[in-house]
Amino acid sequence: MRPNDSEHDPERTLVLEAFADTIIPGEKRFPGDRSVAGVSAGGGAVAAGAVELLENPAGGLAEGLDSLVFSLNDHAREYAVAHDLELDPTVPPFVALPFDHRTALVADLTGPDHPEKQMWVGLALFSNMAFDSAAHLRTSEALTAGHPGLLTIGYEQPQADGIWRFESFSYGRQLADLHPDTTATGSPA
Repeated sequence: MRPNDSEHDPERTLVLEAFADTIIPGEKRFPGDRSVAGVSAGGGAVAAGAVELLENPAGGLAEGLDSLVFSLNDHAREYAVAHDLELDPTVPPFVALPFDHRTALVADLTGPDHPEKQMWVGLALFSNMAFDSAAHLRTSEALTAGHPGLLTIGYEQPQADGIWRFESFSYGRQLADLHPDTTATGSPA
Protein backbone atom coordinates (compact mmCIF):
# COMPACT_ATOMS: atom_id res chain seq x y z
CA MET A 1 0.00 0.00 0.00
CA ARG A 2 1.23 3.48 -0.81
CA PRO A 3 1.42 6.12 1.93
CA ASN A 4 -1.69 8.30 2.13
CA ASP A 5 -3.74 5.49 0.59
CA SER A 6 -5.75 4.64 3.70
CA GLU A 7 -9.04 5.44 1.97
CA HIS A 8 -8.57 2.10 0.22
CA ASP A 9 -8.15 0.23 3.52
CA PRO A 10 -10.82 1.43 5.93
CA GLU A 11 -9.86 -1.18 8.56
CA ARG A 12 -6.33 0.21 8.75
CA THR A 13 -7.72 3.70 9.20
CA LEU A 14 -10.09 2.53 11.95
CA VAL A 15 -7.23 0.91 13.88
CA LEU A 16 -4.91 3.91 13.53
CA GLU A 17 -7.72 6.22 14.61
CA ALA A 18 -8.53 4.01 17.60
CA PHE A 19 -4.88 4.02 18.67
CA ALA A 20 -4.62 7.81 18.29
CA ASP A 21 -7.89 8.26 20.20
CA THR A 22 -6.48 6.13 23.00
CA ILE A 23 -3.51 8.48 23.28
CA ILE A 24 -5.49 11.75 23.12
CA PRO A 25 -9.23 11.02 23.31
CA GLY A 26 -11.85 13.15 21.63
CA GLU A 27 -15.56 13.19 21.08
CA LYS A 28 -17.30 10.97 18.57
CA ARG A 29 -17.54 12.49 15.11
CA PHE A 30 -20.88 10.82 14.37
CA PRO A 31 -23.21 8.52 16.35
CA GLY A 32 -21.84 5.21 15.02
CA ASP A 33 -18.16 6.17 15.34
CA ARG A 34 -16.31 3.03 16.47
CA SER A 35 -12.70 4.17 16.41
CA VAL A 36 -13.24 7.31 18.48
CA ALA A 37 -14.60 6.19 21.84
CA GLY A 38 -16.05 9.57 22.74
CA VAL A 39 -14.66 9.72 26.28
CA SER A 40 -13.63 13.40 26.04
CA ALA A 41 -15.29 16.59 24.89
CA GLY A 42 -13.86 18.36 21.86
CA GLY A 43 -11.49 17.08 19.25
CA GLY A 44 -8.64 14.73 20.15
CA ALA A 45 -5.77 13.26 18.15
CA VAL A 46 -8.05 11.96 15.39
CA ALA A 47 -9.67 15.34 14.77
CA ALA A 48 -6.18 16.89 14.92
CA GLY A 49 -5.06 14.75 11.96
CA ALA A 50 -3.05 11.94 13.58
CA VAL A 51 -3.67 9.53 10.69
CA GLU A 52 -2.61 12.13 8.14
CA LEU A 53 0.61 12.75 10.07
CA LEU A 54 1.30 9.02 10.47
CA GLU A 55 0.81 8.46 6.74
CA ASN A 56 3.11 11.32 5.76
CA PRO A 57 6.24 9.71 4.24
CA ALA A 58 8.44 12.42 5.79
CA GLY A 59 7.74 11.04 9.28
CA GLY A 60 9.31 7.66 8.60
CA LEU A 61 6.45 5.49 9.90
CA ALA A 62 4.23 5.38 6.81
CA GLU A 63 5.83 2.31 5.25
CA GLY A 64 5.51 0.31 8.48
CA LEU A 65 1.89 1.15 9.31
CA ASP A 66 0.44 -2.02 7.80
CA SER A 67 2.72 -4.12 10.01
CA LEU A 68 1.93 -2.02 13.07
CA VAL A 69 -1.81 -2.38 12.49
CA PHE A 70 -1.48 -6.14 12.00
CA SER A 71 0.56 -6.46 15.19
CA LEU A 72 -1.76 -4.21 17.19
CA ASN A 73 -4.74 -6.35 16.19
CA ASP A 74 -2.82 -9.50 17.20
CA HIS A 75 -2.09 -7.96 20.60
CA ALA A 76 -5.77 -7.00 20.93
CA ARG A 77 -6.86 -10.60 20.22
CA GLU A 78 -4.40 -11.93 22.82
CA TYR A 79 -5.53 -9.30 25.31
CA ALA A 80 -9.19 -10.19 24.75
CA VAL A 81 -8.51 -13.89 25.35
CA ALA A 82 -6.50 -13.13 28.51
CA HIS A 83 -9.29 -10.90 29.86
CA ASP A 84 -12.19 -13.08 28.72
CA LEU A 85 -13.58 -10.39 26.41
CA GLU A 86 -15.77 -11.15 23.42
CA LEU A 87 -14.84 -8.89 20.51
CA ASP A 88 -17.28 -7.63 17.90
CA PRO A 89 -16.20 -9.38 14.68
CA THR A 90 -17.54 -6.58 12.48
CA VAL A 91 -14.63 -4.27 13.36
CA PRO A 92 -10.88 -4.88 13.76
CA PRO A 93 -9.92 -6.39 17.15
CA PHE A 94 -8.25 -3.28 18.56
CA VAL A 95 -11.25 -1.14 17.59
CA ALA A 96 -13.58 -3.69 19.23
CA LEU A 97 -11.87 -3.32 22.62
CA PRO A 98 -13.73 -1.07 25.06
CA PHE A 99 -11.82 2.17 25.72
CA ASP A 100 -10.56 1.20 29.17
CA HIS A 101 -9.16 -2.03 27.72
CA ARG A 102 -7.58 -0.17 24.78
CA THR A 103 -5.91 2.07 27.31
CA ALA A 104 -4.65 -0.86 29.38
CA LEU A 105 -3.27 -2.61 26.29
CA VAL A 106 -1.49 0.53 25.06
CA ALA A 107 -0.06 1.11 28.54
CA ASP A 108 1.36 -2.42 28.44
CA LEU A 109 2.73 -2.01 24.89
CA THR A 110 4.44 1.28 25.75
CA GLY A 111 5.67 0.08 29.15
CA PRO A 112 9.39 0.11 29.94
CA ASP A 113 9.77 -3.67 29.77
CA HIS A 114 7.77 -4.41 26.63
CA PRO A 115 10.08 -5.72 23.86
CA GLU A 116 8.19 -3.75 21.18
CA LYS A 117 8.04 -0.54 23.21
CA GLN A 118 9.93 1.61 20.69
CA MET A 119 7.47 1.15 17.85
CA TRP A 120 4.40 1.74 20.05
CA VAL A 121 5.94 4.79 21.68
CA GLY A 122 6.71 6.11 18.18
CA LEU A 123 3.07 5.66 17.18
CA ALA A 124 1.99 7.43 20.37
CA LEU A 125 4.40 10.32 19.78
CA PHE A 126 2.98 10.94 16.33
CA SER A 127 -0.53 11.04 17.82
CA ASN A 128 0.69 13.65 20.30
CA MET A 129 2.50 15.66 17.61
CA ALA A 130 -0.64 15.85 15.49
CA PHE A 131 -2.52 17.29 18.46
CA ASP A 132 -0.03 19.60 20.11
CA SER A 133 1.93 20.93 17.15
CA ALA A 134 -0.07 20.13 13.98
CA ALA A 135 3.26 18.98 12.52
CA HIS A 136 1.63 18.01 9.23
CA LEU A 137 0.04 21.43 8.63
CA ARG A 138 1.06 25.03 8.23
CA THR A 139 0.36 26.63 11.61
CA SER A 140 -1.69 29.52 10.20
CA GLU A 141 -3.84 27.13 8.13
CA ALA A 142 -4.34 24.81 11.11
CA LEU A 143 -5.52 27.71 13.25
CA THR A 144 -7.83 29.00 10.53
CA ALA A 145 -9.35 25.53 10.24
CA GLY A 146 -9.92 25.37 14.01
CA HIS A 147 -7.26 22.75 14.82
CA PRO A 148 -8.39 21.30 18.18
CA GLY A 149 -4.94 20.81 19.68
CA LEU A 150 -3.53 24.24 18.91
CA LEU A 151 -6.72 25.85 20.18
CA THR A 152 -6.70 23.72 23.34
CA ILE A 153 -3.16 24.71 24.26
CA GLY A 154 -4.00 28.37 23.59
CA TYR A 155 -1.90 28.96 20.52
CA GLU A 156 -2.23 32.61 19.54
CA GLN A 157 -3.49 33.69 16.14
CA PRO A 158 -1.04 35.68 14.02
CA GLN A 159 -1.62 39.37 13.38
CA ALA A 160 -3.54 40.42 10.25
CA ASP A 161 -0.36 40.31 8.17
CA GLY A 162 0.24 36.65 9.12
CA ILE A 163 3.17 37.35 11.43
CA TRP A 164 3.21 36.42 15.11
CA ARG A 165 4.18 39.21 17.47
CA PHE A 166 3.77 39.06 21.21
CA GLU A 167 2.94 42.09 23.30
CA SER A 168 4.23 40.52 26.51
CA PHE A 169 6.94 38.02 27.31
CA SER A 170 5.89 34.39 27.65
CA TYR A 171 7.74 34.04 30.97
CA GLY A 172 6.27 37.28 32.27
CA ARG A 173 9.64 39.01 32.00
CA GLN A 174 12.28 39.74 29.42
CA LEU A 175 14.92 36.97 29.48
CA ALA A 176 17.65 38.75 27.52
CA ASP A 177 18.44 42.11 25.98
CA LEU A 178 17.98 42.46 22.24
CA HIS A 179 21.16 42.15 20.22
CA PRO A 180 22.28 45.65 19.18
CA ASP A 181 22.11 44.71 15.47
CA THR A 182 18.48 43.55 15.61
CA THR A 183 16.35 45.39 13.04
CA ALA A 184 13.01 47.03 13.77
CA THR A 185 11.27 43.90 12.37
CA GLY A 186 13.11 41.66 14.85
CA SER A 187 15.53 40.16 12.35
CA PRO A 188 19.25 39.92 13.02
CA ALA A 189 21.27 42.32 10.90
